[in-house]
Amino acid sequence: MIETREWEQLWLPTRPLASDDLRAGIYRQSRPSALTRRYIEANPHALSNLLVVDIDHEDALMRALWDRSPRKERPGWLPNAVIENPTNGHAHAVWALAEPVTRTEYARRKPLALAAAVVEGLRRATGGDDGYSGLITKNPTHTSWDASWWTDELYTLGYLRQRLEELGTMPAPSWKRTKRRNTVGLGRNCSIFETARTWAYREVRHHFGDAEGFTRAVYTHVHELNAEFPEPLRASEADAIAKSISTWIITQSRLWADGPAVYEATFSTIQAARGRKGGSKKKRVGETNADLIRGAIK
Repeated sequence: MIETREWEQLWLPTRPLASDDLRAGIYRQSRPSALTRRYIEANPHALSNLLVVDIDHEDALMRALWDRSPRKERPGWLPNAVIENPTNGHAHAVWALAEPVTRTEYARRKPLALAAAVVEGLRRATGGDDGYSGLITKNPTHTSWDASWWTDELYTLGYLRQRLEELGTMPAPSWKRTKRRNTVGLGRNCSIFETARTWAYREVRHHFGDAEGFTRAVYTHVHELNAEFPEPLRASEADAIAKSISTWIITQSRLWADGPAVYEATFSTIQAARGRKGGSKKKRVGETNADLIRGAIK
C-alpha cells in the first residue's frame, strides 16, 4: 500500500491550477500552496501522468474497485487512489502511469490516442461522468475528502487496454475519430487532431506555394474546432495540434511535395472511383428492386 505522503511522487505539476471552491474560480499557485487546496490540477500542461475518472454515484468506491483485485489466474488493476466525498460518496479514481504521455507538438499521436481510449474505457468500466474534462481532481491530501490508497503499481497503457478489453469496455479504434462535440479529457485532443487533419488534406489545394498561409489556415481551423467544446483545450495544446498537422504536411506529405497538378489529378481519380462505386451500388439496388417487383407480380 502507498501512503498519502507519496502522492507528491505521483503528482507532477510544479505550478498547478488549484482552488478551495470551483465556483469561485481556479488559479495557478505554487506547488506547496496548491497542496493546501481542496481541488488541484491533475497533470502538468505538457504531460498526462495520472488517468482520472469522475464517478458521480454514491457507490463510487465499489465501482472503482469492483473485480479489479489480483487473482491467481489474472493480475489486478486496482486504482492507485480513490478520493471520496464523504457527504455523497462521489469520488475520483486515479490510475498512475509508468511512463507519462506527452501532449506537446513533439508528442507521438498513437500513445496519446491510446491514452484517450483507455480513459474512456475506464470511464465506461466505472460508470464515470462523460462530461468530466480531467483537468481538476480532488486533492487526496486534503481533510475534506476520504482518500484510500490501494496499490503502488504503475500501469502501462497496454496493460490497462488488455484488462479493459477483457472486461468489454475498451472503445473501438474508430472511437478516436468521433466528431461528437461532447468528447472530453484526452479525447478532445484526438478528436480535434483527426478532424483537423482530414480537413487539412483538402485545404492544401488552396495554398500551394504559400506555406505560411496554409499554416495560418490550419491554426485557425484547429482553434475553431477547439472552441466548440464546452471545456476547450488550452490554447497551447491547440497550437501544438495545429503545428503537428501543418509541419507534417509541408515537410513530409506527397500532397504538398507533388504540387497542384498531381493533386488535382489524384483528386479527380478519387472522385471518379467514388462515382463508379456509387453508380454500381445504385444499379445493384435497382436490380434488386426490379426482382422484388417481378416476384410480387408472379
